[in-house]
Amino acid sequence: MPLSPRVPDLAALDLLVSVVELGSIGRAAHAHGISQPSASSRIRYLEKLVGVPVLERTTLGSRPTPAGALIIEWARAVVDAAGQLDLGIDTLRAQRHSRLRVAASQTIAEYLFPGWLMTLRTAAPDTTIALESGNSVEVAQAVLDRRAGIGFVESPGRFRGLESHPVARDRLVVVVAPQHEWARRDAIGPDELAETPLIQREPGSGTRTWFEHAVARDMPGRQSNIALELSSTTAIKTAVAAGVGPAVLSSLAVAAEIAAGTLTSPTITDLDLDRTLRAVWPTGERLTGPARDLYAIACRREFR
Repeated sequence: MPLSPRVPDLAALDLLVSVVELGSIGRAAHAHGISQPSASSRIRYLEKLVGVPVLERTTLGSRPTPAGALIIEWARAVVDAAGQLDLGIDTLRAQRHSRLRVAASQTIAEYLFPGWLMTLRTAAPDTTIALESGNSVEVAQAVLDRRAGIGFVESPGRFRGLESHPVARDRLVVVVAPQHEWARRDAIGPDELAETPLIQREPGSGTRTWFEHAVARDMPGRQSNIALELSSTTAIKTAVAAGVGPAVLSSLAVAAEIAAGTLTSPTITDLDLDRTLRAVWPTGERLTGPARDLYAIACRREFR
């Protein structure tokens, strides 16, 4: 229920207790970081609220009146309870900051997040990290639903209700099996790429959304051609290596296969496939604790 207007605020009660414990208003004022006139004013206002004098001023300092002694005894209980509340809040904040839930799109989760995590573990070894992986739309929803404190997405669009800040760069590349005819070509034009059925991720994935955005931007009126939709990058790489068809994937995701020769990446002309990877969190909020640390770590390096 609402408190009576006769009840002094916590700061005034805390000051009153200090006056009695330290023996004077001047020493209490110093302990609380305020001037003596300000402290005297607060005590007078407290006495006005309660309706009785609480202190006797003497040449040796200040001491409680009989009524003041009772009020001070009650005030100590209130101040002690406030101290317990403050300690409890600190404990809850520490527990919250010791656990971080992250949502990241598949490419980021598989190829960038492990390195970020190693750096974060060095900086904050007591922090427990939980990672939820999905496509960019699912990541955005996880952050909006507060299942994650920060998310990392690949898609070019903005998400309503989320701040969006660049953390790294990447490049999409076309990959084919070594026996595919494109593996022997010097370059592939954008028209041929748009006409060729491709193996692609599901709608909502950052890789697919960014590729469709690039085609629409650089080739107005054209759309990419879909031969097969798969929901994992690993499944797409397996299908490409088996000769099912070409695919567009992150350079991060296929670097090892290209180096090993199990996949080949022909040059694509006149189509800008560079992209920006971004961190997202709820609009109007500030990152704190391990989420802020992870964001700073992610921003330290760039990938092309």
